Amino acid sequence: MSLDSVRISRRSSADRRRLPPETRRARIVEAAAAFFAEVGLEGSTRDLSLRAGVTQPLLYKYFENKAALVEAVFAHVYLDRCSPDWPRLIVDRSIPIRDRLVEFYVAYTDAIVTYEWMRIFMYSGLAGGELNDRHISHLRGLILEPLLGELQAEAKGGIVPEMEDIWNLHGGIVYLGIRKYVYQTQAPDDVRRPIERAVDRFLKGLAIQ
Repeated sequence: MSLDSVRISRRSSADRRRLPPETRRARIVEAAAAFFAEVGLEGSTRDLSLRAGVTQPLLYKYFENKAALVEAVFAHVYLDRCSPDWPRLIVDRSIPIRDRLVEFYVAYTDAIVTYEWMRIFMYSGLAGGELNDRHISHLRGLILEPLLGELQAEAKGGIVPEMEDIWNLHGGIVYLGIRKYVYQTQAPDDVRRPIERAVDRFLKGLAIQ
């Protein structure tokens, strides 16, 4: 018996139960996120249906087409993991800028350093980058542009920060997750210390205390 057949057999009795539509939809999205993270966005809905233990007609009952399913995966993996506390933290000048950066990036990496997020992000880039572009635009408007304003306000006669400086910091921190889930090489389990060191080097380079 094939692995897919075993998976379907194990799920069959549970899947016969009548689930609320929102629960069924959520389970399909979760299965799709895991599937696309493993095989890429070019994976077929037929193979996804086998993996999820549902029929293709049932899948298309909840999603008009594959594009709609990918859109739901994007919301689940990217948008739903953004905390409403992050923008407030970035502009809270009662907290030193160094502490704001550290706390944001610790929370951010906790949200995104997952198998699904990292691998779908990489596969999306290879497929043309539409999801990546949307995520980056969202992140830039929500976090990075306000952060640039806060850093520029802290630059008193020193180097005036530019967006490229922030991307250098951001990319280095995100690389912790790429090492773990894309390259599958050793990466620290506790990211706070590496983030603190990266932020300290970043601020020192901009002559911001």
